[in-house]
Amino acid sequence: MSSSTSALEPPSRSVGKGGRWRGVDLLRSIPIHWRILSIGIINTVAVIVVGLLVFTYANRLSLAWDALTQARNTDRVLITLRADVERVQGLIHRYLSQPSEAILENINRQREDLLRRVRDVQDPRASSLINANDLAPAMTRLFAGFDSLKSTRALIVQIHETEVLKPAGEMAGLYAILTNSTTSSSLLWPALSRSRDSFATALVAANSFYLSQGLKPASETRESLAAIEQTAPVMVSLAETDLQRDALRTLQARAGAFMTGFNRLVAVFSTQDQLLQGAVDDTQVELSRLIGRLSTAVRNAEEQAEARFDEALREVYTGVGILGLVFMTASIAGGVATARSIKGPMERLKTTMQDIMAGRFHAHVDGVEARDQIGDMARAVQVFQENSIARYRAEEELRQAKEHAEATLLDLRDAQRSLIEAEKFAALGSLVAGVAHEVNGPVGISLTVASSLSHRCSSMEEALAASQPIMRSHFVEFVRGNREAANQLVTNLQRAGELVESFKQVAVDRTHVERRHFDLAETTHQIVVSLLPGSRKRHIQVEVEAAEKLILDSYPGPYGQVLTNLFLNSFTHAFDEGEGGRIRLEAKAMGPAHVAITFEDDGRGMSEDTRRRAFEPFFTTRRNDGGTGLGLHIVYNLVTHRLGGRITVESEEGAGTRFRIVLPKVAPAGATLAS
Repeated sequence: MSSSTSALEPPSRSVGKGGRWRGVDLLRSIPIHWRILSIGIINTVAVIVVGLLVFTYANRLSLAWDALTQARNTDRVLITLRADVERVQGLIHRYLSQPSEAILENINRQREDLLRRVRDVQDPRASSLINANDLAPAMTRLFAGFDSLKSTRALIVQIHETEVLKPAGEMAGLYAILTNSTTSSSLLWPALSRSRDSFATALVAANSFYLSQGLKPASETRESLAAIEQTAPVMVSLAETDLQRDALRTLQARAGAFMTGFNRLVAVFSTQDQLLQGAVDDTQVELSRLIGRLSTAVRNAEEQAEARFDEALREVYTGVGILGLVFMTASIAGGVATARSIKGPMERLKTTMQDIMAGRFHAHVDGVEARDQIGDMARAVQVFQENSIARYRAEEELRQAKEHAEATLLDLRDAQRSLIEAEKFAALGSLVAGVAHEVNGPVGISLTVASSLSHRCSSMEEALAASQPIMRSHFVEFVRGNREAANQLVTNLQRAGELVESFKQVAVDRTHVERRHFDLAETTHQIVVSLLPGSRKRHIQVEVEAAEKLILDSYPGPYGQVLTNLFLNSFTHAFDEGEGGRIRLEAKAMGPAHVAITFEDDGRGMSEDTRRRAFEPFFTTRRNDGGTGLGLHIVYNLVTHRLGGRITVESEEGAGTRFRIVLPKVAPAGATLAS
């Protein structure tokens, strides 16, 4: 055999000591953990020395880093301060154009943040870098200007409501009175229409100026109000009633008040613009300039601190680099030497193990004489080599025994299949004997009736041949007797035909395991009819209750084999000879996709051990009486494999036995008969 040949092969390659570094042999005298520990000691010393060096420079690095961090933080505060000042300026402009409580609250919140940041910049730690004393006065001027702007804005709102909108409202009412009291044919109507249009233009322009402070809306407002004042005397002269004249004089006075209030509004807006420019915008520019100067000073301080930090860091790097190089060289040298003292012997052991695993059991094991852990491994490999040789020999013996056992198992399986087939044909033979006995009755009666009928016909034929007179009563009796004989023949022959047809269908299903649709009740009755002779001979009463119209798509042959084996098992094991008893078979639907079949008898029952082993092959309690122990084993295999169902057994000694089978209405497509 190839395996035995390979076991006898010499080693594929031998590994000697030639070319090995002499220092390796010296290191092999030191245990591996001490070699590895020495490298750790070198690295630990390196770390301690480097740590001492870093600690020496730590104070300088810390001072330089604190100065650098302080400069960067101050620079970030100044950048934020500049952005906040610009944001406050924008909020003030928005408040003046669209005043609201939300914007005012935002400005007050920004004021608190700005004052807090100014205090941060004026902190003694930051003042060592820059002089920020000018920021607080400028910030005070900014918000003092905003307070003045708020007062000016309140005055503008008051003037707009009381001195502009109020006269305008009164003028609108006067125009309504004049319009209602003047007809379109009146001489006053054209001048009144032009004056009213001028008023509308003035009102729109005044509102536009209030929102945008544009020069054009102011000019349009003044021109329209001047036109109203100029046309008022003319309209008074054209008035037709005292009501019209009084309204026109009042209108002229209200137009003057409108003009006065609007001019005052323009003047206050001019004052607001001056305050906005001087107290807010100019102060913001001054703050930006101050912050920019401070930022330049902070950046210079940051550059100086960064230079000091870089210098200290370079000194640390230089010292650490020199020490690290020295200790790294020593560590690498020790590591290489240790690695060579471990890797070489391990590679040789690996080669030896590969040879052993490949079946070359007599490969040379190198390093057995060494005193380190690898030497211990080499000695363990040597023991493994010896054990492998012993195991190889044992495996050869085991393989031969296995081949012999497999051959024996094949013989046993052939014998088992033969016994199963014999069991099946024995059941079929019992079925044939029973049917033959059952058919023998009606056939024998038919033969007797036919013989009697033949004898009567012969007597009548002889009487007719002898020309004897035949009385009418004799002829009527002859006909009646023949009719009764014919009826008996038809009845008995039909019975025999039904038995033969039932046996024919059962026999076909048994010998041809084909899948087809069949009625469960009809097939069950056919099978039971074929088994009735055996039950009558043993005085056993059989009761069948099968639900109608249960159509199965399954295998009727294996189903019949299951019922036959269950009946024969009860005939053989449940009842003593001549004792008699009862067998009940029930088949009914179980849900939409299954049927439940219950087979029970009132025989002697089973013990717990017998019930537990009932479906085991070759287990029987009647081996001395010719039992094979395969009947229920075949039932179990047919139900669970071919029919795709499940079977359980319940039994107690002296209380009978019950088999419960659950089958699918449609057998599994891949169902196969168990071997």
